[in-house]
Amino acid sequence: MKKSFFRFLAKLNKALLPSFTKKELDISKASKFQLAIIGWRAYVTINSLD
Repeated sequence: MKKSFFRFLAKLNKALLPSFTKKELDISKASKFQLAIIGWRAYVTINSLD
C-alpha cells in the first residue's frame, strides 16, 4: 500500500513539479523553495523504489 502510494505521488510530481535538472539549475544558487521541491522529489523517489 505504502509503495503504491509513493509511486502515484512520483507520477504526480513528474507531471506537476518542474524538473530543475533540465533547466540546469545550480544548487548553490537555488532558492529555499527550489531546495524544498528538490528534497520532496528525492524523498518520494526513494520511498517509491523501496
